[in-house]
Amino acid sequence: MLEREQLTEEELERFRELSRLAKGDILTMTTLAGSGHPGGSISSLDIYLVVFTFANLTGKPRDRIVVSHGHTSPGVYSALARLGYLSIDEVIAFFRKAGSPYEGHVVKGIPFIDWSTGNLGQGLSAGCGFALTSRICKEPFHVYVLMSDGEQQKGQVSEARRFAKKYGLSNITVVMDYNGIQISGKTRDVMPQMVIENFLSDGWDVLEINGHDHNELYKALKKAHTIDNPVCIVGHTVMGYGIPFMEHKEKYHGSPLNMSEYAEALKILGIEDRLSYYKDKRKGVWQWKPSLETNKTVIECGVPFIWRDEDKIDNRTAFGRALKDLGEKNIPHGRFICAFDCDLASSVKTGDFAKAFPEYFFQGGIQEHNTATIAGALSTTGIITFFADFGVFGIDETYNQQRLNDINKTNLKLILTHVGLDVGPDGKTHQCIDYIGLANNLHHFKTIIPCDPNQTDRVIRYVAKTEGNFLVGMGRNRWPVIYRDDGEVFFGKGYEFEYGRMDKLKDGKDGVIITYGAMAGRAIDIRNALLKEGIELRVINMPCVNEIDKEVMEGVLKLPYIFTYEDHNFRTGIAPLLADYLLKHGYRGRMESFGVKNYGASGETEEVLKVEGLDVESMTDMLLKIMKG
Repeated sequence: MLEREQLTEEELERFRELSRLAKGDILTMTTLAGSGHPGGSISSLDIYLVVFTFANLTGKPRDRIVVSHGHTSPGVYSALARLGYLSIDEVIAFFRKAGSPYEGHVVKGIPFIDWSTGNLGQGLSAGCGFALTSRICKEPFHVYVLMSDGEQQKGQVSEARRFAKKYGLSNITVVMDYNGIQISGKTRDVMPQMVIENFLSDGWDVLEINGHDHNELYKALKKAHTIDNPVCIVGHTVMGYGIPFMEHKEKYHGSPLNMSEYAEALKILGIEDRLSYYKDKRKGVWQWKPSLETNKTVIECGVPFIWRDEDKIDNRTAFGRALKDLGEKNIPHGRFICAFDCDLASSVKTGDFAKAFPEYFFQGGIQEHNTATIAGALSTTGIITFFADFGVFGIDETYNQQRLNDINKTNLKLILTHVGLDVGPDGKTHQCIDYIGLANNLHHFKTIIPCDPNQTDRVIRYVAKTEGNFLVGMGRNRWPVIYRDDGEVFFGKGYEFEYGRMDKLKDGKDGVIITYGAMAGRAIDIRNALLKEGIELRVINMPCVNEIDKEVMEGVLKLPYIFTYEDHNFRTGIAPLLADYLLKHGYRGRMESFGVKNYGASGETEEVLKVEGLDVESMTDMLLKIMKG
């Protein structure tokens, strides 16, 4: 679509007329809604008109578009509507109306909008994810990332620039609205930055143009396609362009016009005032659900490994072995699996996969925010995507990125190691004890914390084949293999992981310990110690820490004592969920919760547990006192 050297005069006249009309749309919808960002939307408008016209939006494979500065949604909607992709009347009338698709920040599901944005600085990372899809699937599409100048202040943008250059993502073109204004004033005053120099220093090509000249925009897009390198087109623009009293004024960045200003602006544009018509049309509720493309991939899960204590396999290594096995069963047959790492491959055990499948392993460096978003975007394209990291980096540090992933309905497999108190002597800064509560805030994430290497193996294969976002947690050290009373591996032959199911590891009539992860083996040791005192406790493993297994809990409700036992924050672990369930079901026994009540000490795991009173000996003494009074 970029065959000719430049646009014809007829085409230029058409763009000028579309721009005039769309400016009226922007002002009307923001005035009608009483909120929005008219100035910046007008600043970006000409960029949108040209990119949406000349990107391959209807061919196969179609180009991908990410609007990183999602607050300029009025510009996006008006441009798409004036180009015939949306209803102009509906865009104006239902902007920022509850139930409408035309939200205050652009959302995935609007035609040709491939990523829900609004949290500035994440768009280029998402674009990198889509660009990787083009390479992996050998689909020759282009990725356009439309950005603002103010968001270049975000550190994640520089992370994404470096990643794009490292992996030679020459099918990315950034088009930047460089108007020099942000919500608090001039960008050079709010936070000085060397925008062009930063792109150049990270190895990008930069083209500077007049961002309101449609011909310059066209020629820059055409040239970008001929450069074997990531390209940033810097479009020098004017806030509120074409309406003199709005130009260069930060006031109009995020504030609609008052009625007198609105009337004056329409007069300048030569546009009829139809505000009353749209007020009437806006009445009522629009119930809308986005039409999202689905890219489900059916993979071969292989045969799970069976590990015994003598194998000396920790959960991290079990994950790594399962991941490599999944790669071997699928990648040679065109069922793509990718893994992302942030300089921790030897610790999170993705190294074997990386050696076997280097083209499907991506080293993001110490850039967790960027890596989380890239992995999320890639996972929406039918590629099974794993992102492995320490817990404190993979979700604590990147919660906002995972939240936006969740909003975008990604299919991410987030593997967190070094969780709970089981991180070795690294100390409190590396003890991720709060992620269960964090993940519980994400509506579409499911959290699983397996208790031994065999359950880990089966969980990894399960999440790989199952659509949706999953968080799988595991500690640093080797935990004992769980065995049945007959000596057979508990999570071995005949066991298949089922999300939401609790596992009765040991039976007992005097009470129950409900636990998960690193503490399951210790709970069995506590049970064995109390057997010598004539107390028989049931031990239940709860790997799906945000789900209640009603069938198992029916038996638990009959027991006089219920103890929760975890090496995580007891306020946000399994205890509140179980307490809520017991309260609603009229439980009349005694419940006690044992978990982490402060940031942990630095030392070997057993030492740290002892400081917290969570070691086997301390727990045995406490439970004995409770049950024998």
